[in-house]
Amino acid sequence: MEEHNPRLKAAILETVENQLKSGDPPETKETLARLKADGFSDEDARVLLGQAVAVEIYCILKEKKPFNHDRFVRNLNGLPSEPHE
Repeated sequence: MEEHNPRLKAAILETVENQLKSGDPPETKETLARLKADGFSDEDARVLLGQAVAVEIYCILKEKKPFNHDRFVRNLNGLPSEPHE
């Protein structure tokens, strides 16, 4: 069984929620709608969105560069496949 940090997961899902509420970036909301239309539950779709957020956070910390909108959108567009960039 894969272990996870519940506080980190909650923070990532809060980021997803904030993106959805603010509509920024709009691709997050569009991807949620697409995943739900493809049969994913709302909860599962949000977890998938969180994977793209987690990859972006990792890249920001690793590269010490700002949010990369193009990379984030590529990862959203690739869902439900696991983001890898």
